[in-house]
Amino acid sequence: MREEIPAPLAGERIDRVVAILTGLPRAEVAAIIDDGGVRIAEQVVTKPSRRVREGDVVDVEVPERPGAQVPTADASVEFDIVHADDHVIVVDKPAHLVVHPGAGNRERTLVSGLLARFPDLASLDTGDSDRPGIVHRLDAGTSGLLVVARTVDAYHDLVGQLTERSVERRYRALVLGHVEPRAGMVDAPIGRSEGDPTRMTVSASGREARTGYEVDAIYTEPVPTSELRCRLETGRTHQIRVHFAAIGHAVVGDDRYGGGRPAFPLDRPFLHAEELAFDHPATGERVRFTSPLPDDLSTVRRSLA
Repeated sequence: MREEIPAPLAGERIDRVVAILTGLPRAEVAAIIDDGGVRIAEQVVTKPSRRVREGDVVDVEVPERPGAQVPTADASVEFDIVHADDHVIVVDKPAHLVVHPGAGNRERTLVSGLLARFPDLASLDTGDSDRPGIVHRLDAGTSGLLVVARTVDAYHDLVGQLTERSVERRYRALVLGHVEPRAGMVDAPIGRSEGDPTRMTVSASGREARTGYEVDAIYTEPVPTSELRCRLETGRTHQIRVHFAAIGHAVVGDDRYGGGRPAFPLDRPFLHAEELAFDHPATGERVRFTSPLPDDLSTVRRSLA
């Protein structure tokens, strides 16, 4: 959609303006902005707090949401609960489990499993009925920690923390080659590939993206690799995978971005969300959770020398 900003909206934040113009909840607007789907005068908007002016022309890529509805509860979906209280749930997601329904994945998602264990999520009204309580995601092939909201207030509080980048998300990764320097920051914008919209790429027209890292160990057998601790300073789709592929160190096991190797018996990227910290929405206390490396990645690590 394309709209010209009228005088009554002049001076407002772009995320509020888009919510007003589209009728979408602020959390979904934040996700659209995060994916580079909002432009002013053909320039991608990078900050939800940007103020608009009268006469600005705003373009919004509104995602198609046909027939969204609360998914069916499914007690057969397996995952671990690290923490649960009346406000939040912290989940340790196994690899290959899709977080919420989408094209081609309507059933057997994490959301279905959550609804079986926490039926109250079905009545959570955040304007996103097919992903109740979900405030951030992990790729299907990535294992590890994510937080889910149990109340509307907790949902908006956590979305705000993600928007302000105060949520700490740390990952363990194994990448090809020996990364130099041993600690640093990959700072390169990420956008959708023009040739394949399901694939992300480093692009001058993309959204700002920063991944900090430290090398924990280097190995030479069966092929040269580096084990990294990564921290997300932004949260773009496939961010760690795209950033390290772009600098010549693709994540081991990541066939999509060039990290697949016969030497490693992996059917997914060696990428695990091992630490998560945020301010508890009810108490304000800083809470921190950790997750051990899962068995498939531990097996690969034991094979390294």
